[in-house]
Amino acid sequence: MIKSGKPVGEHIRDWRTRRRMSQLDLALEAEISTRHLSFLETGRAQPSREMVLHLSEQLEIPLRERNVILVAAGFAPVFPERSLEAPELAAARRAVEVILKAHEPYPALVVDLQWNLVAANAALEPMLAGVAAHLLAPPLNVIRVSLHPEGLAPRIANLGEWHGHIIERLRRQAELTADPGLLALVEEVRSYPKPPAPDRRPEDYGDVVVPLQLMMGDAVLSLFGTTTVFGTPVDITLSELTLETFFPADAATAEILRLAHEARAAQTG
Repeated sequence: MIKSGKPVGEHIRDWRTRRRMSQLDLALEAEISTRHLSFLETGRAQPSREMVLHLSEQLEIPLRERNVILVAAGFAPVFPERSLEAPELAAARRAVEVILKAHEPYPALVVDLQWNLVAANAALEPMLAGVAAHLLAPPLNVIRVSLHPEGLAPRIANLGEWHGHIIERLRRQAELTADPGLLALVEEVRSYPKPPAPDRRPEDYGDVVVPLQLMMGDAVLSLFGTTTVFGTPVDITLSELTLETFFPADAATAEILRLAHEARAAQTG
């Protein structure tokens, strides 16, 4: 059951402030008067269901929080939250499976809003060698596995750069979503031992992207990542899924991953 502990106007004002928009900015985007917006925020006027959804769209409020605001305004929530295994999400589930499989021999994974692992392809498993068992127990949290001192951190050659990149991305995501789980994860990661100071600058990577440089045996894999989300989702579960795909940043990494993929195929074939 969804509960809201504050009036709908406070929700609107808080999200407007979070998005660093003035009342005038939001009023112009929503094509309403600043007077009407002010009345909504102070509780002198009550928004219709359509107005709640309209303002939520302008403010890019996460679907989960849109339901909370609807309840605060006296309306029923409209965005469902189904398990990814639900029949209604079968097409989305198949799409995820196809993308993960097609991305081999390169690693790819799907995470939820709080970076818990939802699915991954076979190329990810070798990268997790040596990670402490308690970090791999469900729900496996990708951020925790990446930066925990018993996780991948000791094997990340450019830990200073990668740690800074992940912390900043996580911080921005927590700020945009106001998700308490993400906020707690940020604080947890900041409590880990401080990594070495970055010894490289963006131009050292060709001013393009900071790679993940992960030691595997005597080799160092150099990978860069891309992020994919579902477009225009109306289901909370889909709206909170992110597909993280990694590509080789150099020819040596591509060859190592190709050979590892062929070795796995020979073992299972």
